[in-house]
Amino acid sequence: MAAFDAAIAGGYGIECDVRASQDGIAFVFHDTSLTRMAGRDAMVARLDAAALEDVALPDGGTIPRLSALLARCGGRVPLLVEIKADGRHVETLCNAVARDLDGWPGAPVAVMSFNPRAVRWFARHRPAQARGLVVTQQGKGRLRGRIERALALWLANPDFIACDIRDLPSSLSRRPRQQGRPMLTWTVRSRADRARAAAHADQIIFEAGHG
Repeated sequence: MAAFDAAIAGGYGIECDVRASQDGIAFVFHDTSLTRMAGRDAMVARLDAAALEDVALPDGGTIPRLSALLARCGGRVPLLVEIKADGRHVETLCNAVARDLDGWPGAPVAVMSFNPRAVRWFARHRPAQARGLVVTQQGKGRLRGRIERALALWLANPDFIACDIRDLPSSLSRRPRQQGRPMLTWTVRSRADRARAAAHADQIIFEAGHG
């Protein structure tokens, strides 16, 4: 929460990752397990909300609920919520995120995901909600990447794309913009990244100190 408070104080938009607890509550957390951030051999999806809220993080804080972050933002800064849902099972997390967003109508919030099924869920159940598809070419062959992107775009029907900065420039960035879809890019960490993003994207997702 300290990082989010610093972003709000500086007037910056925020990007966060969310996962669902065992009892279907959206928590702001990137990893599937607590190993890296909390030194515990436990999966986020196998702990209920009460257990997750007791987990201490290295900065002394705890894992926040998405609802708490939304309240902290108070509609003052834009918020990008990346949905970390795996495979076909997206309903629990998407429902949890949608419930939390319903408490802040009109707030500048968009959802996005690598998983096109999560993006499609919002297209079907919350069509007014701004939604984006996160994409990367890294670790994929040219043909495989092209086929996967085409299928993902068809399935997700996103409002915008969030593209790996390492993939710029490429058809991955040009074609969506030609189709009228805004292009975000992540993660901008250097002046060179920023210059590349300025030429080939509409907005950046950056780490502290590199804005």
